[in-house]
Amino acid sequence: MTTEPRRRGLRHVVVLVLMAVLVAAGIGLYFNERNSRQQPRHVGAEFEGDGVELEITAQEIDTEAQQLVLYTVLVPHGSLAESPDSLVFTRAVEVTASSLTKATLRSTPGEAVTAQPITVGLYGGTPSDYPFDRYRISVGWNATVGGVGGAGGAELPVALTFTDADPFFTVRPSSNAAASGTTVLEAKVSRSRSTFILAWFMILAMWALALSVLGGAEVLYRKRQGLVWPALGWMAATLFALVGLRNAAPGTPPIGSLMDYVAFFWAEGIIAASLTCTVAFGIRTERRAAPT
Repeated sequence: MTTEPRRRGLRHVVVLVLMAVLVAAGIGLYFNERNSRQQPRHVGAEFEGDGVELEITAQEIDTEAQQLVLYTVLVPHGSLAESPDSLVFTRAVEVTASSLTKATLRSTPGEAVTAQPITVGLYGGTPSDYPFDRYRISVGWNATVGGVGGAGGAELPVALTFTDADPFFTVRPSSNAAASGTTVLEAKVSRSRSTFILAWFMILAMWALALSVLGGAEVLYRKRQGLVWPALGWMAATLFALVGLRNAAPGTPPIGSLMDYVAFFWAEGIIAASLTCTVAFGIRTERRAAPT
């Protein structure tokens, strides 16, 4: 008499432990991603004395336009700074960023330089590969002090402090100094871990719902059921619900992406075919059962 209650209690304990493990794993993944992202990375030249540090924040990544925005702040060092740890320049400095296009940042003596957006191009990736699309960026940085329009100015060493701030992507930078004194910022751009997890969940959910509808249609046909309106309503609702689920994918993947061909198109086709066949067989069954 006491065996069954004990088994129930054991099952409840197992379920609670499993829930606790899953929640703990989720919290661990969250803190790991939070601590690994939006952390400043120092790349580029190391210098003592006069030089310019660029505090760069990457965000607003647009895969359709194949570009991202680097918000850049100029930080003076050495005699270029009004005082230690000051952001106010004592001399006019010009920084040129060379990517697909060129952009120039200038400082004014006696003033700090606010964050300026620089748009750079993405290359090496295809948006339709979502969520496995990956890209690269490459930007060359040169700094000069004195001169006009970069002419006749003395070159300055450039250091970079890079921060990734886009919630949907992970940007991993690297750099190297060319022989000409140009500091090159190179980075790999890929979808964030949370985007991967949600995209995979959507793919599995689409297949699970499609196979559920297919299984329900098979049961109705095998039992020779007529037009079972609750079942038909559920199938039709699932057909349209998947459209909303697909459009909620993070990062707004373009139609015809890899996720569509792997799951969405097939799921919609299976559900539509199941619903149509169930209605057709239901009508035939209802007509046969109707009195003549």
